[in-house]
Amino acid sequence: MHDLYRHPCFNAEAKRKYARVHLPVAPKCNIQCNYCNRKYDCCNESRPGVTSTILSPLQAVHYLKALSEKMSGISVVGIAGPGDPFANPDETLTTLRLARQSFPDMIFCLSTNALDLVPYIDEIAGIGVSHVTVTINSQNPETLAKIYRWVRYNRKVYRGKEAGCVLLEQQLKCIGLLKAKGIIVKINTVICPGINDGEVEEIAAKTASLGADTMNCIPLYPTENTEFEQLEEPSREVMKQLKTAVSRHIQPMAHCARCRADAAGLLGYDSTEAMTMMGRFSTMVVNRGEGRSRVAVASNEGLLVNLHLGEARKVYVFEQSRNGYHFVETRNTPPEGGGMERWKELANKTLVDCRAILVGGIGETPMQTLHENGIKVIQMSGLIDAGLDAVYLNLPLKTLCRSDYTRCGESCRGTGTGCG
Repeated sequence: MHDLYRHPCFNAEAKRKYARVHLPVAPKCNIQCNYCNRKYDCCNESRPGVTSTILSPLQAVHYLKALSEKMSGISVVGIAGPGDPFANPDETLTTLRLARQSFPDMIFCLSTNALDLVPYIDEIAGIGVSHVTVTINSQNPETLAKIYRWVRYNRKVYRGKEAGCVLLEQQLKCIGLLKAKGIIVKINTVICPGINDGEVEEIAAKTASLGADTMNCIPLYPTENTEFEQLEEPSREVMKQLKTAVSRHIQPMAHCARCRADAAGLLGYDSTEAMTMMGRFSTMVVNRGEGRSRVAVASNEGLLVNLHLGEARKVYVFEQSRNGYHFVETRNTPPEGGGMERWKELANKTLVDCRAILVGGIGETPMQTLHENGIKVIQMSGLIDAGLDAVYLNLPLKTLCRSDYTRCGESCRGTGTGCG
């Protein structure tokens, strides 16, 4: 059951009591909107695509921890750019995983154009993202060609009507896939006078038929140095009429605050103190392993460290507790054959909350990749507890033998110069 009561964007009553924070960790975008200029930032301006700074995932989590101590009532953590979360999937997913570990009871949401969302829906559902906003500005590719200068999908740039077709296909596909995972879906539509204002009810009808839960009509904010800077902002009366039309098909949202990508605080009352804090954290040098509390082990049975990393089909994960060490779970390692991507996935996904890994042996490439991502590698052979003592208590390593990391395991089919 989704806790709508605590989500200010989905519950008008909640906006008076519960705060949200957007973490600006996604600077790249995969489309160019004719109403968006992300280079322009005024501290008094509130609109999507604007942020005063960019944070790394670890900086964002440190900022979130500090902000939660200063600001009461934070119930929602969101990522809304300033680009698109899934044009920056590694940053987005790493931030979500780390934040989930520190804030297990927080509501997590994302705002996206959905162009590159499909491959990540299972993953965000697994992390516990419960609300996703998808910006859909038309059901007509010709209209979309007027709204977007270009669309980049699967490393290819599309323009004109073709771009509109590619974007719309992915957006509509995502609604059903998100709903199948039990995720609440909100549709955002930017009202561009003379461009798409006559198509809003059509968008509402179509997205409602696919299962979307609510729709938010956002009046265009004419922005300097954009294709649409000369368009007029829709009047309140026009917006009221559009919301009435939308309500025939889907629940309209009536309290949008056109939030920035770094918004923090009550809806419509963003905190200036939060903006100052964010500036400090953006210059903070963070060890990439900091904040990770667990240790992974390459083991056959969960008692001894006795596997080369390249041979391990799963790892055992442990954490320190008041009564010693606590076994958390086993996790499958990425399949063989992925090359460098295999080790990146291991570091950024499988071991995202791990500060170290205990292995019987390891190749040079995975060793370097894990180190670069802040994960300490301890090569040993012996009892897991001895390795955990070395990590958590800084005790001398008691091991039956210490392996050279360039020596592969017995069943390895490589050359003995390290895993590739």
